[in-house]
Amino acid sequence: MALSKFIFRPGINREGTEYDNEGGWFDSNLIRFKNGRVQKIGGWAKDTLDTYLGKARALHAWVSLEGSKYLGVGTTFKYYIKEGSNFDDVTPIRSTTSAGDVTFAATNGSSTITVTDANHGAVTNDFVTFSGAATLGGNITAAVLNQEYQILLVTGTNTYEITAKDTSGTTVTANASDSGNGGSSVVGTYQINVGLDVYVASTGWGTGTWGASTWGSASAISASNQLRLWTHDHFGENLIINPRGGGVYRWLESSGTNTRAVVLSGITGANQVPTVGLQAITSEKDRHLIILGADPITNSARTGSADPMLIAFSDQENELDFEPRSTNTAGELRLSSGSAIIGAVKSRQEILIWTDTALYSMQFIGPPFTFGINLINENSGLVAPKAAVTAPSGVFWMGYDNFYVYTGSVKKVPCSVLSYVFDDFNSSQAFKTHAFTNTQYDEVGWYYCSASSDEIDRYVVYNYAENVWSYGQLRRYAWLDAGVEPYPRATENSYLYEHETGYDDDGSPMTNVFVESSDFDIGDGEQFAFINRMIPDIRFLSNSGGGQVNIVLKTRNFPGDTLTTNSTSAISSSTQQSHVRARARQAVVRIESDDDNVPANTATGWRLGATRLDVRTDGRR
Repeated sequence: MALSKFIFRPGINREGTEYDNEGGWFDSNLIRFKNGRVQKIGGWAKDTLDTYLGKARALHAWVSLEGSKYLGVGTTFKYYIKEGSNFDDVTPIRSTTSAGDVTFAATNGSSTITVTDANHGAVTNDFVTFSGAATLGGNITAAVLNQEYQILLVTGTNTYEITAKDTSGTTVTANASDSGNGGSSVVGTYQINVGLDVYVASTGWGTGTWGASTWGSASAISASNQLRLWTHDHFGENLIINPRGGGVYRWLESSGTNTRAVVLSGITGANQVPTVGLQAITSEKDRHLIILGADPITNSARTGSADPMLIAFSDQENELDFEPRSTNTAGELRLSSGSAIIGAVKSRQEILIWTDTALYSMQFIGPPFTFGINLINENSGLVAPKAAVTAPSGVFWMGYDNFYVYTGSVKKVPCSVLSYVFDDFNSSQAFKTHAFTNTQYDEVGWYYCSASSDEIDRYVVYNYAENVWSYGQLRRYAWLDAGVEPYPRATENSYLYEHETGYDDDGSPMTNVFVESSDFDIGDGEQFAFINRMIPDIRFLSNSGGGQVNIVLKTRNFPGDTLTTNSTSAISSSTQQSHVRARARQAVVRIESDDDNVPANTATGWRLGATRLDVRTDGRR
């Protein structure tokens, strides 16, 4: 019998059929390609046991002049700053009532409290903190009322409901003595409105309040009625934050994480600062704060209504001065191609800005114009505000039906899994798509929603150094590459995870880790092949020398046949050979992790080499 090496081309290729991709890989999950070889991806573990509320779709890290490390975390409900192991709530305050404006009403036997506050402006799931309240007379004590609550349901312009709880979070039920209203000293402090966890179109029929607009006309919707996507960037040591379509706020580093961000336009010395925006970004070299999709200036004041194509930038070194004057460098620019700015990223020489149809370059050129805008490309729009990322080899982004890279000019990135991604893509939730980099492995990628899911459940990765693609299934709502911290960070299930650490799924075995080849045959499949022995070549990436994988051999006689699992061989570092028995025209090899029975935090990685099979011709039929 003849031993044959099976070394498959690197990268997953789904653009053809399993048969015409002979010699390549066809399917994968939780693997990557390094130096042309397949290996299991690194594992992940919780960065901290502290949790946050909502889904975090935005991360930003920076370091103060004194060396303090900060991580900004924007969720559907709140904005946090993590310093050390804790998430500190710095969500801006929207309004504070006067004493006595808020009253409470309880019902015997119910934990639901009706709150009355004229023109409260809240939406369901908003957060409000009460102070100065007196007991209602029974179980609903002052301690129960005087704390932060998430609004259960908004029942009217002047009323909403909360669920009574004690200071540990346990539900409290009112009794017959709870007949009071909380007294005349109650103050309600409202955080800015929360956003949605689902994307809805920004304009169009049905987007606004019923009857608010002319039938069939487009209607703008508030930030609270849109998918909550935070943008953020540091200006010096301070942090500028902006919920897409909402206000612009600043958190002052010198005040500490026990203080909240405040609206930028309300700070002493603020001059014509935009009150709304689609994205906040800083031009670091020249020290300007830039607000994309800002509200314009009319009669020496901001209008309060966003212009989705307007760019406003501050005076140099002063994030509080946006009034254009001959004596400063503040100003405005308006883009012409497209209907709305989708997103922007910083590259080495410029800021790249995408509308729904075009790509622009924004560069600092100095007075009197400050910034110059150049139209780079049309028909290469951005699918989501966070679907572009800067990598060492260029700026990559996902468009509506393709992947692109900018390296001075725009090019499509040849993609061997293009149809696989876009044929199974939930375009209605495309705004949740976010790009990421993992520079340790020369990777860029995108997390996105598959066609059957309203939430992120898939990823696709491009290795720009080796020009290969892979994909898999994993929920990650935001990602931050290594830099400030030595390992990447990602979010899911109210936790922050550290990636590329070990080979476990947060202390448990990673499940469904595999790579599967396309079909291979002998002599174009004219004759049957008989396989009876396998000599594995697998390197286990573990200090202990342990680890195990399964090599699965599948067969069929014709491309249209269903693959049949012929044998499964358990392979460890001590396995010399595995005897199998298979006879077919076509065969497929699948390598999969087998960590189910290992103790916690002991799973191992692996890298595939040149596995050999004993194969001989076995006649025709």
